[in-house]
Amino acid sequence: MTTKLLQFVNQKKEMPKKRSGSIRLKDFNEIYNDFNKAESNKQAGRCSQCGIPFCQVHCPLHNNIPDWLKLTAENRLQEAYEISQSTNNFPEICGSICPQDRLCEGNCVIEKGFESVTIGRVEKHITDTAWKEGWVKPLKPVKEINKSIGIIGSGPAGLAAAEQLRKKGYKVEIYDRYDRPGGLLIYGIPNFKLEKYAVERRTKILSKSGIVFHNKFEIGETISFETIKNKHDAILIATGVYKARELDVPELNISNIIPALDFLIASNKKGLGDMVPEFENGKLNAKGKNVVVIGGGDTAMDCVRTAVRQNAKSVICLYRRNKENMPGSMREVFHAEEEGIKFSWLSVPIKFKSDKNNINIDVANVRLDKVDSSGRQIPKILFNKTYSLKTDLIIKALGFNPENLPRLFNYPKLRVTNWGTIKVDHDTMMTKEPGIFAAGDIVRGASLVVWAIKDGRDAAESIHKFLKNNVRK
Repeated sequence: MTTKLLQFVNQKKEMPKKRSGSIRLKDFNEIYNDFNKAESNKQAGRCSQCGIPFCQVHCPLHNNIPDWLKLTAENRLQEAYEISQSTNNFPEICGSICPQDRLCEGNCVIEKGFESVTIGRVEKHITDTAWKEGWVKPLKPVKEINKSIGIIGSGPAGLAAAEQLRKKGYKVEIYDRYDRPGGLLIYGIPNFKLEKYAVERRTKILSKSGIVFHNKFEIGETISFETIKNKHDAILIATGVYKARELDVPELNISNIIPALDFLIASNKKGLGDMVPEFENGKLNAKGKNVVVIGGGDTAMDCVRTAVRQNAKSVICLYRRNKENMPGSMREVFHAEEEGIKFSWLSVPIKFKSDKNNINIDVANVRLDKVDSSGRQIPKILFNKTYSLKTDLIIKALGFNPENLPRLFNYPKLRVTNWGTIKVDHDTMMTKEPGIFAAGDIVRGASLVVWAIKDGRDAAESIHKFLKNNVRK
């Protein structure tokens, strides 16, 4: 079935059917049903095929969105998949977790007055169909190159770089501290946003393509950075950033104030069938507790939505700005509201007091003041306007910083920026050490998965040019 294009005038925007809030709280499964072929074709047919596709301009990967929408509307899904995967190593993952409302869909030309094309879910449908039909196959490089690259970190930047380098014929080995490849895709993002089979089938096909994975491998402890550097012709550091940002409030070593990532990793490991003692003993488990999550980004939304699925007694999100200034996806905030999460806007904790198993929080109201250099209003704490909250568990979701580099790798030659990220030449993504590159959050700071994929692809190209033109000393 072929769908005519330019149907946005008489065809409304539709997302796939979504399970109700009360139903989806009973499990950690994806909240949306999949598009079927007819639904996907109809939504793809709404594309205006405009002369300047702002959806493509505002996608970090510059995906050829109008092209694969047109092919989908014409029921040419295999060609649509080929176009989609030519610029994106993991289109079905981006289709699930990208904040399309801030990127491609938020900049769709027809959005004003007609609502945007449902780009993300069509993207996911194309690649899910490709997996189902067997169009996704292991890589077969045209020729093998007798040079190897070691990649530290198996998150989206590391995996994207690995695939691009393997396509060219390089030997690629990935080292990761965790027991499964995937990084935050496996352990940081809840199943209801990204089901883990989608990540596992990707890493399996990369393994079949000849990429070697070393799991439970801590560089600097399991093996020295110097040894890895001497083993390979080039190194890519793509570890991401995992160190939780701290509250600007004394915590008095209260045990039931925990970092967001500890909470999410425990939940994801439990969902994968692992034994997680700190989940079982209740430390990293929200069941039966009054929970307060502090933060306003996508990680905070992951935490509140995970806590309510763990049968928390109540869940409140404290955020120092208003709803309009949330840094995360508005779609995620809407999902959280549907699921019964309470938001306390313009609120910031100023004091914690521990009372046996409970925590009393003194919360101050906030007024948004002058605009800073980033264009956002500065939150001004109103210390004379406060209220109290009593809770059992506080989750800090204030973002992430790099861990202590270069001490982490015990390799002092690595240089870092004032923010603790690895310093690179941004044209080549290479550090001052020839043959050592870095990409993703460890360079740009905590950011989106789609940016990590872009950085990984760019790093792969720089590594290729370096190895063609240089012999490492």
